[in-house]
Amino acid sequence: MNSKKIKKKWAWVLTGSGHFFNETIELINSIGEVDLFISKAAEEVLVMYKKSKKISEQIKIYKDNSSSSVSVGKFYKGHYHTLVMGPTSSNTVAKCVYGISDNLATNIFAQAGKCKVMCIFFPCDTAPELKTLAPGGIVDVYPRKIDLDNVRKLKKFSDTDVVMSFNDLKKNIEKRKKCMKKSYF
Repeated sequence: MNSKKIKKKWAWVLTGSGHFFNETIELINSIGEVDLFISKAAEEVLVMYKKSKKISEQIKIYKDNSSSSVSVGKFYKGHYHTLVMGPTSSNTVAKCVYGISDNLATNIFAQAGKCKVMCIFFPCDTAPELKTLAPGGIVDVYPRKIDLDNVRKLKKFSDTDVVMSFNDLKKNIEKRKKCMKKSYF
């Protein structure tokens, strides 16, 4: 029997949302022990925001390039203590809320839930009116009622903390780090 203990890591999913994208890449790089899962849409956003070369070389990157999302198996092997989904597009939020797991991002969320891995979820549509940085500058965004309703539904999921701002995301990550130091390290 193999008694080698796995050092648990953070799992982070990027989707097609550019909301706080630059700040998110900086935050991911600052955490350290992270496996980064990048949806096909997130690959496009990385290029648009000129961030594809800005991710630390210490971070293992998994891309959405297989139908079965083989990398989700790491959740069943206990590799992760926390999943961060963020920033997440309204498309990803809707799929997660309705249990659709047809791509890397939604498969990761589904498998994390099945394995009882804590999730910090940062949706891009958090208020009726938002300002966000697009590649061409600041833009006004007006999320639809259905997008805001889906965020409310997501808040009811077990083992999932939905954060409504980038500052709340940072605070929840710091809180989780403290919790993990007590539990795992």
